[in-house]
Amino acid sequence: MKKLNLLLVALLLIVSCKEKTTKEDIETKREPNSFAIVIHGGAGGIKREYFTEEQQEAYAQKLQEAIDAGYAVLEKGGISLDAVQAAINVMEDSPLFNAGKGAVYNSEGNQEMDAAIMDGKTLNAGAIAGVNHIKNPILAARIVMDSSSHVLLSGKGAEIMAKSFGIEMVDSSYFFTEKRMNQLKKIQGKEKTELDHTAFLIKNELIDDHKYGTVGAVAMDKTGNIAAGTSTGGMTNKKYGRVGDVPIIGAGTYANNLTCGISATGTGEFFIRTVASHEVSSLIKYKNFTPAEALNDVLFNQIGPLGGEGGMILLDKNGDVYWDFNSTGMFRAYKKSDGTSKVEMFEKTE
Repeated sequence: MKKLNLLLVALLLIVSCKEKTTKEDIETKREPNSFAIVIHGGAGGIKREYFTEEQQEAYAQKLQEAIDAGYAVLEKGGISLDAVQAAINVMEDSPLFNAGKGAVYNSEGNQEMDAAIMDGKTLNAGAIAGVNHIKNPILAARIVMDSSSHVLLSGKGAEIMAKSFGIEMVDSSYFFTEKRMNQLKKIQGKEKTELDHTAFLIKNELIDDHKYGTVGAVAMDKTGNIAAGTSTGGMTNKKYGRVGDVPIIGAGTYANNLTCGISATGTGEFFIRTVASHEVSSLIKYKNFTPAEALNDVLFNQIGPLGGEGGMILLDKNGDVYWDFNSTGMFRAYKKSDGTSKVEMFEKTE
């Protein structure tokens, strides 16, 4: 009996050591001084047939410009927070995306923009909501993080603080785009034009009311620190005062060096209700999910069944890039210090 017990103990030790070795073997490590950045420009009903070749090229070029701007910061030894900011600034300044210059209109015919940024090392975060005079909302979110004891400021209070720190303010007319106004009129029934849903084209302009054009970025700098940021105009025809998932830390934006950094895009109410970004991080940390498994579970098993649609980008603690979406497409790109890079817009290719 004693021999049998000893044999069982020995077998358990062998199995335990084998499992430990296997786990260590499959866990990758970040290469010294390696860095990476991944971005998105929105998800939703994004299909190749909805875009002219000129439109596809315009989006591809702007995504490339944004990823290059963030990468340049990292390449020079800059911090991940600055890289995230640089990439998002490019997309906020472009009318192609639903952030900054291209922000959509609420039910009152005004823009109300939200943004957030988070440091994965300290878990410090800053966010703003419901602003309409800040040219680059992500810069104001950074001010809240760096220069206040708060996480989230909204409306007039956020704008007063941003202005006091020299953030560029603009008249609300700066954010006007005819495309976004047409979207609002169409949704509110003020436009009688019949829309061909196989093309989504009116006057050769993409009427992308089935695209969530929120922009976001996640970066890892040479020190291994992760940062995540997101900026959005919200939903077309949203109620005055509505706040989505973007400025809610843990919902649309999250960064933690122990796991990953995430930026989300989609129907924000469902990302809030599932605390989506933090849930992905928790599945990795506590359930030992791979990043790919965690993204898939949250998007398809939690958000999807509720009726939510969208996508997320992720950069893990090893500097590896992941993305997933339960919509037909997502504007996305990444660039890594090992020389690999990619820009994609439509169906998944990997």
